[in-house]
Amino acid sequence: MAERPDSSQLPARALVTGATGGLGRAIAQRLGRDGLDVIVHGRDASRGQRAVAEIQQAGGNATFIAVDLSEAAGVEQLAAAAGEIDVLVNNAGFSWFGPTADLAPDVFDSLFASNVRAPYFLVAAFAPAMAARGSGSIINISSMAGRIGLPAAAAYGATKGALESLTRAWAAEFSPRGVRVNAVAPGPVYTDGAVPERTAALGATTPMGRAATTDEITGLIAFLASPAASYITGAVLAADGGRAAI
Repeated sequence: MAERPDSSQLPARALVTGATGGLGRAIAQRLGRDGLDVIVHGRDASRGQRAVAEIQQAGGNATFIAVDLSEAAGVEQLAAAAGEIDVLVNNAGFSWFGPTADLAPDVFDSLFASNVRAPYFLVAAFAPAMAARGSGSIINISSMAGRIGLPAAAAYGATKGALESLTRAWAAEFSPRGVRVNAVAPGPVYTDGAVPERTAALGATTPMGRAATTDEITGLIAFLASPAASYITGAVLAADGGRAAI
């Protein structure tokens, strides 16, 4: 059987979930600028096509797949539509903040379905094929809420803590066969979907005294997706202005 060509000579294909807005869209744009063929995932077709157009206007290649990952069948649909990929960025999900007693059971279940179940089964769908090829990079988007105690984020933080645990276990499972699995845990970030005042207030609690720009987060994700991070796996890298350190 012929050897697989050197992947560094081929355009890598990256799937970014939840990439029609916010940090996900910024991640997709950065990977597109870096020369990866980007699969933009989301639920809204019009937002998806805008995200694709932005990448293409900057000289990149992108396509859009509309799937609802809150439904278990959506994972299978996305895996079938995406085909072979080299980079998986598990970004899709949502947050809920408020008193523990105010969280309804159906919202709790939705949090775990979107933030934990969907990444789990996407890795189950894509990682074995990456391992068979001997290469691949999986990047899970966590949060500082998974690393520190926030009084209004018990359930959301629990989903991110679970994702970080999965990151370490997947590194142990798949890295012996060439697949790197890491997580990035951002703090407050100015994105198009965030409330600027709340982001600024959270940023003021960090040792650096400010929130991050999207470029400061996407640069780290692009690094983990690239061959430059070839010896990094099983890591959860905080990009939170030092908030988790205090």
